[in-house]
Amino acid sequence: MNNCIVVIPTYNEIENVEAIIRKVFSLNHPFDLLIIDDGSPDGTANVVKTLAKEYEGKLHLVERQGKLGLGTAYIHGFKWALEKGYEYIFEMDADFSHPPEDLVRLYRSCAEEGNDVAIGSRYITGVNVVNWPINRVLMSYFAGYYVRMITGMQVMDPTAGFICYTAKVLRTINLDNIKFIGYAFQIEMKFNSWKYGFKIAEVPIIFTDRTKGASKMSRGIFKEAIFGVISLKVNSYFKRYIPKH
Repeated sequence: MNNCIVVIPTYNEIENVEAIIRKVFSLNHPFDLLIIDDGSPDGTANVVKTLAKEYEGKLHLVERQGKLGLGTAYIHGFKWALEKGYEYIFEMDADFSHPPEDLVRLYRSCAEEGNDVAIGSRYITGVNVVNWPINRVLMSYFAGYYVRMITGMQVMDPTAGFICYTAKVLRTINLDNIKFIGYAFQIEMKFNSWKYGFKIAEVPIIFTDRTKGASKMSRGIFKEAIFGVISLKVNSYFKRYIPKH
């Protein structure tokens, strides 16, 4: 069995889903794919079902009823992947904002360089963002500064959603205790990885904003991140992080 799987949550991604699936399967390193679809009314899941016949045993689909949130989709996907025995578990967006070819670089960072978490980072070598309005770039960049200031975790892109986790990281973190669903989910996962002493690396990528489909970003997600970071730090004072690796 292949030891790498990419988890991609979808909601109304019919314009992107076939292209992203075919791109991942065209890479020179083998990756399986798990699509977590939250009841997309545009027929995203039907496209995946059709392609699953072509990529039998490599393309998997989980359909959920209703829009349940990005964080819960990833948690569902992580648990599914652990149950199936995958060793390297990736998260990535469906809209090509994360370059699929960089999945190989994230894999090598963990499998060959000994890192436990590899983050596709927009800010480790400056600001590598294309097609974002300047206000969103500034908001994202300074969100990272805010996270580092509050938590002490020295990750330049803590809200990044393009990541490789080794299975031992996801087994150590109690996924049932992950509370947040948006940007704060990404921060919470990295914060837990850091507190448990896992080795985290940032791999520079060029982030390009979607050209097809609609963004799922909202003010509520940013609000969750702002207050979520403070609660993460406060709650960490009352929690013991005992490494299991």
